[in-house]
Formats: sequence, C-alpha cells, structure tokens
Amino acid sequence: MERFERLKLKPFLIDAVKELGFEKPTEIQERIIPSILKGESVIGQSQTGTGKTHAYLLPLLNNLDPASQSVQVVITSPTRELANQIYKEVLKLISHHDQEIQARCFTGGTDKQRSIDKLKQQPQIVIGTPGRLHDLLKVNALHVNNTKSFVVDEADMILDMGFLEDVDRIASGMPEQLQMLVFSATIPEKLKPFLKKYMANPKFTHVAPKQAAAEKIEHVLLPLRHRNKTKLVHDMLLAYNPYLAIVFTNTKKMADAVADELAAKGLKVGRIHGGLPPRERKKVMKQVNDLEYQYVVATDLAARGIDIEGVSHIINYELPQDLDFYIHRVGRTARAGYSGLAVTIYETSDEDALAKLEKMGISFAYKDLEGSEFKDADDRHRRKNRPKTDREVDERAKHGIRKPKKVKPGYKRHMKWEMDKIKKKQRRIKRREK
Repeated sequence: MERFERLKLKPFLIDAVKELGFEKPTEIQERIIPSILKGESVIGQSQTGTGKTHAYLLPLLNNLDPASQSVQVVITSPTRELANQIYKEVLKLISHHDQEIQARCFTGGTDKQRSIDKLKQQPQIVIGTPGRLHDLLKVNALHVNNTKSFVVDEADMILDMGFLEDVDRIASGMPEQLQMLVFSATIPEKLKPFLKKYMANPKFTHVAPKQAAAEKIEHVLLPLRHRNKTKLVHDMLLAYNPYLAIVFTNTKKMADAVADELAAKGLKVGRIHGGLPPRERKKVMKQVNDLEYQYVVATDLAARGIDIEGVSHIINYELPQDLDFYIHRVGRTARAGYSGLAVTIYETSDEDALAKLEKMGISFAYKDLEGSEFKDADDRHRRKNRPKTDREVDERAKHGIRKPKKVKPGYKRHMKWEMDKIKKKQRRIKRREK
C-alpha cells in the first residue's frame, strides 16, 4: 500500500484502494498517475485488464473540488455496459470521501427526459456513451463549459463504432485549456487527426502486455475438414459441457445465423451484438450473469465492450480480422486465477493469421472431435516438417539442375554427376535432421 501512498493520493483514495484489495499499482498506474495529477494530457495505450480505469479515476478524483457544483470530469465510453462499469467504480471510490461528490451515468436505451431531469443540479462527474452525452449537450441540459478533464476510454472502439464525431462535438464545447486523457488498446491512423486537434503535446505511455494472453489459457486449433461449421460448434459445446462458453463471430449477421442454427438444434443460446435493441441487450446481459445461458454467441462487442464473469470456454467460429481481438476474445476466460480454454476452428485459408498469432507468442495444441470425444491431432506443419523420402530427394535433385539449351556430347553423364552431387547433399541434410 506504501506504493499507492508514494503516488501522493489523498487519504480517502488510499482507504478506497485498501478496500478494493489493490496491493500495489499496475505498470500503467505507476507510469500515468503522476502525469494526470499534474494536469497533463496523456495517451495511454494498453490492453484490457492492465488497470487503466483506476489509472485515470484515482488522480482525477484526487484533483476534484467537491465544493464546486459544476461538471469537472467527463468520461465517455463506447458501450453502455462499459459506461456503467466505470460508474460503479467511481461510486466505490467517492463513497470514502467525507464530503458529498455527485456522479451521474447517462447512456442510450434509457429515458432521455429522466436524464435531463437529473441534470437540474449539475454533477461533478459525468460518465456516458458519446451519443447520449451529445444529445444532452444539444438540449443545453449538460453544461461542460467549465470541465477540467475529458476522458475518452476505448478510443479505437469509439472510432470503429462510428461515435468519434459525437466525441469531437462534446470536446468542442469544453474550455481550450482542457486536460484530455485518451485510452486505447490500439492507435489507428484514423484516430490521429482527432488526437492532434485536441492534444498539443500529450504524454504517451504504451504498456505492452507481459505476454500475449493469460498463462492459464490453453489455446487449441481444431480443423474444419469440410464439415458443417455450425454443427461442429454444436457438437463441441455438448462435448465440452462448459460452465459458460462464448462463441465469437465477426459480424452481427453471422452471430444471428449461428445463434439461430444452434437454437434450432435444441440449445438455449444467448446472443450479444451491437444490433440488438438496448432493452434486449440489457435483458440478455442479466440472463447471462444470472447463469440462465450456458452458451452465448457474440461479436467482438463482448470481447472488449462488455464484462462477462465465469467464462470457461471461448470458441472462435472465425478468426477476427484484427488479430489484437484474438487476445481480447480469449481474455474473457482464465480471469481471477481460473484456467480457461480457447478453441479456434481453422481452415487452410487461416494459415497467415495463425502464423502471426504464433509470432505474438501464442502456442497452440491440436485436437479433433471424433464422435463426442476430443483426440490429439497432427499439427498443420506436419507435411512441411516431415522427413523427405528418397524419391522426393531424387525429384528435388532433378529440379535443381538446369537443362542446357544446347546439348553437348557427354551431357547425360554430366547430368547424372550433378544429380548425384545434389542427392548426396540432400541425404547429408536428412541425416543431420535425424
């Protein structure tokens, strides 16, 4: 706890940290909290699970003025689920302050008039989704003209989901001397003009993960081999009998198709993607957390935008186009010290993506499903790595010799001599490999 005290946080935050059970700051907290305390703008690049939420909440709440009844801190997040998670963490921290601090959360899918009514007294901290915060600004219900700090969390997701324009409009109503804090797992090119517009000389902190994925995850590759993919997933789910499994697809359309097909085969399946109406998504999340579903089909919204506890199995119906999302997907399991299993159904067309994942430090086991049992399978490099036969050595030797354009006397004898030389070399290589 001394290390948190060394960061010069106020006593109420040290008490809060103790209650939360944090023993020492994470790398991003240690590196970024001093800068935020000084009022500097920062860009923090780090994966989910590195402690970045508290890396900005602790210093921002430390610098908050409880006596000032104006919006001092605005935090925007791409999904209502993430916004609500941040709000809950804020409430835990401010409950330790001896003065009252007001925090409010505003997201889509809730009654807009009720949100406006809650802003009759402006809170010191506002958390919300970009669309709803912009709506409240447009009707002059939310006042951000005195805001000191603006946090853009999961900025690359905000960009992907098409909310960056709303974020830009929110920021444009804030003071020029604004502390901007941007956190993102990746920094795409399309995000850079926005960063340049609002951040003159930000401190950039990149915390690379110590390893690509948690230690207790077993990564498995399972070949499709011309089988029906959804039937294969169905059979896998029954064979694994998971505590809770998430099947990841790349699109909302595919998620619906897979969920419908699994449901038609008799499985009770939840689905989570950005195309669901807010009320439906909230209902499904409650059912998942109440363990009403053993199986959930989801898009990458559930990889970073939603926190689901108790996931024992991840199944990649298809590999994500952005391979960073493989890490986010599998990061839904093996949390809080538990182990987890991440299975990817692969085809030969996935070879480049799998090679890149291996370069990122992912080590795969190979399994196949025979009937209702999983058995060890040959790895996909087997053909490439197997020893060459004598016939293949002869073939390689033939291909290694260039036939002359003009045939001279003794040419056949010379060809045989050249082939014997190459064959001897190939056999020496074979012996060394053994």
